[in-house]
Amino acid sequence: MRAQNSRSLWSRVLIAVGSVGMIVGAIDPLEGSLIILPGSLLVMLGSILSQGKRQWITYRVWVFILIAIGVGAMWGLTMAGGFGGTSGHSMWWGVLILPYLIGWSMGIWGPGYPRWLLWLGIGVGLWHLALFALVLMRSARQDGIMSALPGIVIGSMGIMTIAGCICRLRNRH
Repeated sequence: MRAQNSRSLWSRVLIAVGSVGMIVGAIDPLEGSLIILPGSLLVMLGSILSQGKRQWITYRVWVFILIAIGVGAMWGLTMAGGFGGTSGHSMWWGVLILPYLIGWSMGIWGPGYPRWLLWLGIGVGLWHLALFALVLMRSARQDGIMSALPGIVIGSMGIMTIAGCICRLRNRH
């Protein structure tokens, strides 16, 4: 019985610490990937340790895989000189980063996450909308839509995260 209580405690601690890491890292989605990736790993390990619902474990494993693929692509593209602009690589290479953004959003509003995480997710989603506005203002002074594309993606992720968190909060009553 004591081992089970210890396992449950460690599971909750890993999930809470990992979730906080995913929120804090999202303040700067690019640099924050160094916090978000290990945070999603902790959430996944905490879920496995909890021996909870199998579909929650599977969901959180997929969230980690998506984040890992997207972060790996982002780091690889960075080492290759980036994409778009004067890098010589098409903006379309940025599509490889989408699993990271989608996985992060899913990791905030997924099944079985605590209520406090959903509220923080709404806050981060609003922050991403503010980043979208800043990028749009800056791109209006530069070369138009292509320089606004990263902001559009971040804004879209903000909307998706806010909508996911609100839907999950409404379904918890």
